[in-house]
Amino acid sequence: MNDTLTSDVIGRRVDVNGEHATVRFYGVIPPVAGPWLGVEWDNPERGKHDGRHEGTVYFTCRHPTGGSFIRPNKVNFGVDFLTALKHRYVLGDEAAEVGKGHTVTVGNKPVETVGFDSIIKQQSENKLRFPPGAASPAGTFSALKVLVLSRTGITWAEVLRCAAGWPVLEELYLAANDIAILERPTDVLQTVKLLDLSSNQSIDENQLFLIAYLPRLEQLILSDVGLSSLHFPDTEIGCKTSMFTSLQYLVVNDNQISQWSFINELDKLESLQALSCLRNPLTAGSRADSTRQFIIARVAQLQVLNKCQILPEERRGAELDYRKAFGGEWRKAGGHQDPDQNRPSAEFRAAHPRYQSLCLRYGAPEDGELKTQQPFLLKNQLLTLKIKCPHQLDQKVIEKQLPESMTVQKVKGMLSRLLRVPASDLLLSYESPKMPGREIELESDQQSLQFYSVENGDCLLVRW
Repeated sequence: MNDTLTSDVIGRRVDVNGEHATVRFYGVIPPVAGPWLGVEWDNPERGKHDGRHEGTVYFTCRHPTGGSFIRPNKVNFGVDFLTALKHRYVLGDEAAEVGKGHTVTVGNKPVETVGFDSIIKQQSENKLRFPPGAASPAGTFSALKVLVLSRTGITWAEVLRCAAGWPVLEELYLAANDIAILERPTDVLQTVKLLDLSSNQSIDENQLFLIAYLPRLEQLILSDVGLSSLHFPDTEIGCKTSMFTSLQYLVVNDNQISQWSFINELDKLESLQALSCLRNPLTAGSRADSTRQFIIARVAQLQVLNKCQILPEERRGAELDYRKAFGGEWRKAGGHQDPDQNRPSAEFRAAHPRYQSLCLRYGAPEDGELKTQQPFLLKNQLLTLKIKCPHQLDQKVIEKQLPESMTVQKVKGMLSRLLRVPASDLLLSYESPKMPGREIELESDQQSLQFYSVENGDCLLVRW
């Protein structure tokens, strides 16, 4: 291999003991004899330098420790496409082995996949190099509507330079490129409706403001970008921001969101209807149900949370519970049932921007509602129940502990998330060993399990 290598290898993708890299240099590095390859690793922690050796720059890397020098015989350049095709499909002896498959749904059609997991493990993402110079001619890809450039190494500057060639682009996927947004797109990307910036760890809220005025941006995916804070500086509490005016769906899964102030700011978004906020410190732990309620109560226009629809009954219950849960703080901060004396502090209003509007809608909390429940009583009120789905033969029996004070509405909400079925489609009843052969329907969403005399050991029946 050493004898046949030339400078044409620059830009080639290589594998070195399971780690992927891109060749950036080929040649001699004095005083050591023989050829070397300079590579830029996909994983910058794998390298040792930025492409320079003893003061000489042989190549450049995006990361200060992203480069290494390697002898050519240590590198695997892979095989050509036709050879790979023969190995993958029924054109050789090794292709006779059929892998295990599973079914996924694409659109409305089931598709059986075979060997996808092993392919994903072996594939090497393309790393693109864009020539420096002028922007792409306008309309180069005049009909292009969806473009996926994830894991290609593209920079934000390169995106903007090429974007003139995508005049009608609607969906742009830029995940895992180590992108930092350093410039506002003024005359480009104006037709983009979906932008995926997942797994770009350099992005912060100030960079997001540079894309906040894209006029048609409806979906923004910011999973795993290290986001922890958000504040729209152009508006006050209770007002709508002029940023992201078309944004309807926001995904902030797998970030570092730990403060309710982040959720409060989302209420300022004019068009936000759906939010996904999974696997954040704020939503972790055992209080998932109450966290969901508080998010719903804090963002007035939200219709879908974590892919689960928010029904009017759930919103009403969440807002009432939120109003009650923070009634004591409201009172201590200067809140009062008499409107003339109701002057909660600026600190409370900043922490709970919607609280005043909820008091106007449902009335200020009464003194009796502000009594703190003794937490030790909850354990004595838990019911251990079995949950069966008579019409779903493949659904295993589930055992749950639920408070006897839990309303049917909240039980449906919990089951909706557990079974991935809209709460409005669920019909609940229960059976008791004390009344064999009798099934009691849970008719009213507003009544508690205790109201229907549900007891330890009973079985909830769920149908849809």
